[in-house]
Amino acid sequence: MKKFYVIGLNYKKADAEIRGLFSVDEKAKTAIMLEAKNIGISSLSILSTCNRTELYGFADHPFQLIKLLCKYTKGSIEEFEKVAYIYKGNDTVNHLFKVGTGLDSQVLGDFEIISQLRKSFDQAKEENMLNSYMERLMNSVVQASKKIKTQTTISTGATSVSYASVQYIKNTIPDFGRKNILLFGTGEIGRNTVENLLKHTQNKRITLINRTQINAETVASKYDLIVKGFEELESEIAQADILIVATGAPIPTVTKKSLQKVHKPLLVIDLSIPKNVCDEVVENNWVQKIHLDELSQIIEETYYEREAQIPEAIEIIEEVKQEFDAWVNTRQFVPTIQMLKEKLNDIKSNEINYQSKKLIDFNAEHAEILSNRMINKIITCFVTYFKSDEVSIEDGLEMITEVFQLEKTAHE
Repeated sequence: MKKFYVIGLNYKKADAEIRGLFSVDEKAKTAIMLEAKNIGISSLSILSTCNRTELYGFADHPFQLIKLLCKYTKGSIEEFEKVAYIYKGNDTVNHLFKVGTGLDSQVLGDFEIISQLRKSFDQAKEENMLNSYMERLMNSVVQASKKIKTQTTISTGATSVSYASVQYIKNTIPDFGRKNILLFGTGEIGRNTVENLLKHTQNKRITLINRTQINAETVASKYDLIVKGFEELESEIAQADILIVATGAPIPTVTKKSLQKVHKPLLVIDLSIPKNVCDEVVENNWVQKIHLDELSQIIEETYYEREAQIPEAIEIIEEVKQEFDAWVNTRQFVPTIQMLKEKLNDIKSNEINYQSKKLIDFNAEHAEILSNRMINKIITCFVTYFKSDEVSIEDGLEMITEVFQLEKTAHE
């Protein structure tokens, strides 16, 4: 716990430009993981979304994580320090619960963040960079997220940027159900956007384009949509009424040149971090551009209803967190209890051996049975003691270690 940190930045203090500088792509994630292993970091998870970049891990000092982030992104340490936050130990745990349940999201109750968070921890596990503590913690956060979604209404309404983009279309585009929609990028946000478009607009005039066409075809087959090749992007943009960009490139994928054939009103919605639509596209007078930061500032009708659910959500988090804390406490005293049991067994063996030589009618088998039962009862007493809410586990462990000289035994 004393070495468990999260370092990061999010939408609260870092605008889209700054968040873009610290965005971590898959290549950078691999490089960070590799170097983290080399410098002795045993467990590390990297979360990089449109609204935040965070590194969760065990390190001797948080600056180790900061250096890794800045080394493999376009951001500097000086820029990071202006907008960053660093949490340690239990504060890190609390922060992760808030992030995973959507309480710290730009759109309250964001239901997309938990899958993104879980993916980042799964990637850490694949790299053998996820210890049992962080894995159990992530499972607890997932559990809390599920409970909040089923027991409260905090995740109803505009709970993601993809949903907010659809609501923006409905509120600003007349006859939106008949408009030609082009979605560029079929990753997680792109897929969620498709689902929201079909669910809330009933418009199936949607064309998908992705650099890797097979990914677009997979999504299209599920919803019976049209797929075009990447080389047709410019011509398809010219035919579209609405262009939604959900790519994850480090530089803009839609430029002024991409829109040179546009000669009718076109709404461009950029759901990417870093921005994947260059600002110069608005030099075309037919083009209106909106970025996800602007979408997130839209006041949803359901916001106040969802805000009222926050206290109940916090109660659920506390319940799940107590279960996690109990597991942590158990793990904390188990090694010492095991050493104590070994110490008592050593004492038992020595005494039985001594008495066997001293007493003629000594029954070693009966003594073994009796001693084992006594040892188990003593161990049970200590376990019950440590599970009590009124005791300090650290003080108790220190007392047992000193009285029974367990450290000395372990070293021997």
